[in-house]
Amino acid sequence: MNWEELNPYKTVIFANGEMPVHEIALQQLRNAETIICCDGAVTKLLKLGFEPAVIVGDGDSTPPEILAKYANIFIQDKDVNYNDFNKAFRYALKNGLNKIAVIGAFGLREDHALANLSIALMFAEEEHLDIVMISNSGIFTPIFQTTVFQSFQEQQVSIFSFHPDTCFTFSNLKYPVERRTFRHFWEGSLNEALTDNFTIYLEKGRGLVFREFQVI
Repeated sequence: MNWEELNPYKTVIFANGEMPVHEIALQQLRNAETIICCDGAVTKLLKLGFEPAVIVGDGDSTPPEILAKYANIFIQDKDVNYNDFNKAFRYALKNGLNKIAVIGAFGLREDHALANLSIALMFAEEEHLDIVMISNSGIFTPIFQTTVFQSFQEQQVSIFSFHPDTCFTFSNLKYPVERRTFRHFWEGSLNEALTDNFTIYLEKGRGLVFREFQVI
């Protein structure tokens, strides 16, 4: 797996989590045509040397001087029912941006990471957005049908189920699964790729696949 697999994802949502340091995450930012920045993350994005196309949020987490500088691209939304990450997806949806790479959704606070995963899955399922979530250790991909993944030998892979009726079969993974449902998150985790690709067969339902980045 390399960053070229992610080349079609020209929109990046940049969230206020752990600063991206992995080359694949940084390359994704370089490759982006549109960076939607959650307002609390603007300072981090600027430190990395990237400019936002739009800043979305309530404005409470951004220094006033930065808000003033970027006033023409700041979309203020004070709706307390949604956090800035949710608002960033709503902006993307409204503007027809449907292939999205998320960066900065993990690290720092675990509750934020879980909430961000849930939000991304919701938009992927309910609004049919094509979403990948990139961390400093790997990539999460929501799936709703049988999917073939690029991999490398001994790549660490985890598959998570979000509904007890979701039925999985794994091919080309060290620990095979055949027409099995999972009741708990851990049941499909900590697997390993055997070759340069593997397949997750999904009869119905939804899943989330994590692949670690190759250590260079």
